[in-house]
Amino acid sequence: MGRASGLRPEQLLEMNEYPTSAAFTEIEKAVLRLSDAMTLTPAHVPDDLFDELRRHMSEQQLVELSSAIAWENYRARFNRVFGVESEDFSRGAYCPLPVPHPSSPDVAAGPDSAPEPNDVAR
Repeated sequence: MGRASGLRPEQLLEMNEYPTSAAFTEIEKAVLRLSDAMTLTPAHVPDDLFDELRRHMSEQQLVELSSAIAWENYRARFNRVFGVESEDFSRGAYCPLPVPHPSSPDVAAGPDSAPEPNDVAR
């Protein structure tokens, strides 16, 4: 899906390091920061981030972007309730796993249950 949307291979590899990666433009980094902010519980989008996005996007574009992020967040949380896992449609593609948040249930369960930083899901 990412490649079909125009993500380059180096962007996929550096997704977890996007804040410092040269693979992303400043607006791409701002969009990813919005995605991160909207995923927090509770969600919090700082004013400076919103202002930065408004400099680059129309109100309609920002509404559509926020809606898409919210929808994916909803789907991820909904799937987690029912234990829905990947159907392996990636056919060998990879997805770098993020370092889990300390309050994550996987981390709370102990070090053997959490993925190592930069592990790759296949």
